[in-house]
Amino acid sequence: MKSVFSLSRLLAAVALTVTAFSAQAACLDNVVLVHGNMAYPSSWNSTVSTLKSRGYVDSQLYRPSWGSKTNAGSNSHDSTNTGVVKSALQSALAASCTGKIDVIGHSMGVTLAMKAINELGYSAKVNSFIGVAGAQHGLNSCGVYPYNVWSATCGSAGLSINSPLIKSVRNKRYGTKMYSIKSWMDELVCIGSCLVYGSHTSNIDMQNASYDYALGHLGLQAYTSSKQADLIMN
Repeated sequence: MKSVFSLSRLLAAVALTVTAFSAQAACLDNVVLVHGNMAYPSSWNSTVSTLKSRGYVDSQLYRPSWGSKTNAGSNSHDSTNTGVVKSALQSALAASCTGKIDVIGHSMGVTLAMKAINELGYSAKVNSFIGVAGAQHGLNSCGVYPYNVWSATCGSAGLSINSPLIKSVRNKRYGTKMYSIKSWMDELVCIGSCLVYGSHTSNIDMQNASYDYALGHLGLQAYTSSKQADLIMN
């Protein structure tokens, strides 16, 4: 009876050791996930679930929370919102076992992440940058600066075409590899038209590749998590 009890304790100890070992994070780039206008960090739940199924742990995934959650028009790429994202990028890089990070943005989070990377001078520190349903070229629905829709989101620090913000994020690198995920039926980005000066506004200048899906604006974030994971792990 005693030997059976001892064997049970041994097996339990082995199981705990295996569990503890498996819980340790593999050495992967830390990932910063920047949500869109008026969204929450939880909007990345699908991506987080997918990444965790591929070996990531919570401590490797950074989800900054920025901006008003009740007034979309009041949010811009101002220093407060950019500062929140910059802090997440700095924390992710400081804790990275690889010396690099990956960044995925959705909607306005794409250009906000771009601005933060520019200000930190982090382009060489980012392995993969993925823009999901972003607007690097601006939004037709915001108009053309300075004759833009009167809101912070569309103003000089916002997404009107040719705004100072848009000009500041064009034609720059945001990582070793850059990808866009977009849709031609995006009900937010494509108001008026998806095209800005002949290019889909979700395209990223100098991108390595772009992937089109027949999904809406929020669906692009939620239902492309496997592609997002593929791109940062390839």
